[in-house]
Amino acid sequence: MPTPSSNPKLELLAPAGSLEAFFAALEAGADAIYCGLQEFSARAKAKNFTLAEMERLSACAHVQGRRLYVTMNTLVKEAELPRLLEVLAALAVFRVDGLIIQDLGLCRLVRQHFPELPLHASTQMTIHNAAGVKMLERLGFVRAVLARELSLDEIAAIRQQTTIELEHFVHGALCYSISGHCLFSSYLTGNSGNRGRCAQPCRRRYRHQTKDGFYFSTSDLSAISLVPRLAAAGVVSFKIEGRMKNAEYVSTVVAAYRTVLDARPADRPQDIKAAEERLTEAFGRSTTTGLMKGTVPAGIAMPTTKGGIGRQLGLINKIQGNAIYLTTDDVVHVGDRLRIQPQSDLAGSAFTVQELVLGQRQVKRAESGSFVRIATPFRGLFQAGDQVYKVATGKAFTLSEEACQRRLAAVELSPTEVHLSVSCQANRLRLAAKAAGCRLQEEYEVEMLPATDSPLSRQTLQRTFAKTGQAAMSLATFSVGTLPPVVIKPSRLNEVRRDFYATLSQRLASTLLEQRAARLEAVRTSLLPARPSRSVGGASALTVVARGSRDLALLENQDVGQVILPLTPEHIEAVAKQAAQIKPQQARIIWDVPAIIFEGEWRALQAVVKQLRQAGFSNFRLNNLSHFHLFDDPAEVRLLAGPWLYVLNSQAALALAELGAQQFTLSLEDDKNNMAEVLAREVNLAAAVVAYSPIALLTSRIPMRAMRSGALLEADSGQTIRLDFASGLTVALAGQDFSLLGHLQELRQMGCGEIVIDLSATGCTSKRGQAVLAAALADQPLADTSCFNFERGLA
Repeated sequence: MPTPSSNPKLELLAPAGSLEAFFAALEAGADAIYCGLQEFSARAKAKNFTLAEMERLSACAHVQGRRLYVTMNTLVKEAELPRLLEVLAALAVFRVDGLIIQDLGLCRLVRQHFPELPLHASTQMTIHNAAGVKMLERLGFVRAVLARELSLDEIAAIRQQTTIELEHFVHGALCYSISGHCLFSSYLTGNSGNRGRCAQPCRRRYRHQTKDGFYFSTSDLSAISLVPRLAAAGVVSFKIEGRMKNAEYVSTVVAAYRTVLDARPADRPQDIKAAEERLTEAFGRSTTTGLMKGTVPAGIAMPTTKGGIGRQLGLINKIQGNAIYLTTDDVVHVGDRLRIQPQSDLAGSAFTVQELVLGQRQVKRAESGSFVRIATPFRGLFQAGDQVYKVATGKAFTLSEEACQRRLAAVELSPTEVHLSVSCQANRLRLAAKAAGCRLQEEYEVEMLPATDSPLSRQTLQRTFAKTGQAAMSLATFSVGTLPPVVIKPSRLNEVRRDFYATLSQRLASTLLEQRAARLEAVRTSLLPARPSRSVGGASALTVVARGSRDLALLENQDVGQVILPLTPEHIEAVAKQAAQIKPQQARIIWDVPAIIFEGEWRALQAVVKQLRQAGFSNFRLNNLSHFHLFDDPAEVRLLAGPWLYVLNSQAALALAELGAQQFTLSLEDDKNNMAEVLAREVNLAAAVVAYSPIALLTSRIPMRAMRSGALLEADSGQTIRLDFASGLTVALAGQDFSLLGHLQELRQMGCGEIVIDLSATGCTSKRGQAVLAAALADQPLADTSCFNFERGLA
């Protein structure tokens, strides 16, 4: 079995979405493993683990000197908080080595009530600059999982300014969107990627004019050749993506990266080459090094290539019943895992080869170029011309699920340490024990006979009572008083030992349950109780997100209370030219800080914020954790948390308040039931809701070549997507805008007083902009809009 790294500064971090993958990662030499529970996990479709299994996984990893991290990197709804606390209380007992999270509310709960759980910031937190990492340091995180869009130079610049551990993905599936900024799946299906239920619409086919393509489907990340440079840049944990992948994949990939991490400098070139050859067995998509080299590789997204995983095995020649016939482009074995992909854009179906026929005889193996018959468990789903992929061979890791279960069950959990003292006098043996806050004192009558030879000794008693007979307890310390020169029958000592430890075991179990229940009850009281729904009264002035400085004319409209202006150099310059006219209304202008500011852009942003502060502006809407770092003293400004600082629970709102925010914004993808739950809590923080807005389905640093802003893509379902490149990033916008117009009174009755109308795409003076404002003032619905998950619910 390969051993984990001897260099404690570098860590190979492997995924485990199943028990087989967990043991495969251990055997292949991973230093640490990350896995999820069956709840609160960003890979809800993986097998994942129960709490009982997680306890044994932690113990198993620790016995072998490895680390176990638990992924809870989803956004948490208000009604889920009580269950979340139960899970955290259990994980604190299990001594897991890290908790990978996204939700600021979860962060707050761990910091206040479970400080023994080390916090790792998930890539879903969109940490993409040094300011973001510094904010994590302030919040008590020990590790940042950096955004996958960074270059080596940007990572190095972040390392030079920060102190906590940096982790980076090096292998596996690569999202087109910047993590934490994808609403694509949520918009189309109600299944949110932020809650672990991504339906992967980015892998589907879309049409631009008359040309079909997989425009959002990226190649897989494979940065094995860059591992030395990543280490030099300051990365200490090298993360492999793949909690949805099988054990064979995990074994192959971990072994390849283990080779490179352990390579001597002189051997590194050939070891990297050998590892790259080994990775060809991992059955992924075509590969790319991503954006790490500072440029956009041509193969990072290829619209002509379908984004399915696997090695092409051939096209179906004909079908008879449930069997398919094809000429193979690769070797195929019984036990291989295949996937059949229809020519349409429907999802494929996978199965394991149970029967393989070559000519007229059954075989175990067929060479490349063979015409074979393969039985499938499907009938009537496919047709000639459909593509067959090989997605796994089942050869690299052969331990069955049942064998893995047996191995896990054999793991001994960390025992509770027992501190025992013994004294004896006048035919009575007194025992007193302390264990995990539990105390037990017992006195036993024993026959003590005068010793003529070998009297009772400390060594005899310690040897006897070292055998606790309970797997959950171990003798840690032993003390004994002055012993008389007597003998006690060994059989009687053993009776005493068994009785005492049995009683202690029962008492200890009861005490631990009471301790955990008491702690949990104390933590539960920190959750905000629900109050009766409180209406904020009648219609209030609107807050409007403007397209440009011309829209500041809205400040003359008595129905508009505030105008949010995108913070761009052009808008700052335009406002400066109108300084005298704007001065009386300056307090009603809010500057909207762009959510994505990469390291090279940060100093310029600091300069313009300073310029605005000197000009007397004090209102800023923030859209990333890093933005709080722009303001040394939040009390001197009015900071509003925008919709990209997700709030799906009251604890997240409290966390933002503690950072200095004076208002939070409910998420666009939230549903009305959860909105009502959050607003029913007294967080003493103003709440805003976006009632009209374009929907940014995804935001990417990957350019969409040969297209211009405004280009339309159409899905097979007829839904359209509009592309916008104005910000320098690729933003895919839903064909229909988001609108809760017609629900404003309902929102106000929930307790939401700030209504935001985002006209940044249309402008306020356009025909569409005027229609939206009129509908908002009348609280009338607008045609050809979407209320997103408001009515159907957020999964």
